Amino acid sequence: MSASDVVRCMLTALFAAGAVHALWCGLLSRSSGWRSRGDHLLHTVMALAMAVMPWNGGGMLPEARTIFFAAAALWFPLTAVSRQRQFELTDVAGRLPYAAGMAAMAWMTHLGHSRGSKAGGVVTGVLALYLLACALRSLTRDMPVLRRAPGTADSSTGIRAPYTHFWHGSMALGTVIMLLMHH
Repeated sequence: MSASDVVRCMLTALFAAGAVHALWCGLLSRSSGWRSRGDHLLHTVMALAMAVMPWNGGGMLPEARTIFFAAAALWFPLTAVSRQRQFELTDVAGRLPYAAGMAAMAWMTHLGHSRGSKAGGVVTGVLALYLLACALRSLTRDMPVLRRAPGTADSSTGIRAPYTHFWHGSMALGTVIMLLMHH
């Protein structure tokens, strides 16, 4: 087995586990409204698509997948705006990492059409850097050492928060790797 096959297997396992987790959260969440269920469904579809992507390079119907994931990228900030009568920038900002992940997925399915262009490299770089920053923030925000420092972690997040941050950070990091593999 080559090194690239090992990476593909690891990414497939990560995204398959992420799909199961997103589906599990969507089905078991007691306080889920339409927005939360939509979020979990989109995360599940994205994770499943990314689980097979290392092996087939994007698969069939790339235009349809690009449109689907571009629409999914818009879902997250738009549902934050329509959620309340009063516009809150923090609500939109909190949903941007999910929108960036969906935009990266749309970009990966579109990359076949824009390979080699300078603008394509810039878009890939911006998405990769933003998702890397989101991954590092999610993966480190609940570390015990950081929890003791004033103002670094919310002590009221509850027992499930570290696991949620782990999944968000892991998926963002996996998306960065996939994004760079496709470029």
